Amino acid sequence: MANPEAEPISVARAERARALGRWGEEAAAALLQAHSYSILGRGFLARRGEIDLLCRRGDRLLVVEVKTRSSSAYGSPLEAVGVRKRRALLAASAEYRALSGWRGPIDFAVVAVQPGSRPQLIETTFG
Repeated sequence: MANPEAEPISVARAERARALGRWGEEAAAALLQAHSYSILGRGFLARRGEIDLLCRRGDRLLVVEVKTRSSSAYGSPLEAVGVRKRRALLAASAEYRALSGWRGPIDFAVVAVQPGSRPQLIETTFG
């Protein structure tokens, strides 16, 4: 039988994690805008994944995974984007391309966000 006293703690922990994630996405969006990207969308849900931020600069579309960490105890944000997540981002970007009619190049990036530090833009390739 579940401990009813434990539930408020896990609910509170989950809400703090969601709030941290929202804060991280806002910080990432501000960083990308400072790098002359336009934010096209947030939280694009595809069948096999979610794209945190879709951005555009010139003729390039940037698919962004935002990794917000309260500490570095569990490794770097880039390490958190493993093979499974990369495949999901590739599949989600293909779905976005099909639905939006985008014909230009698609680039990928991870934005690492940690309280007390500047967000870091890590442009990468997943292909």
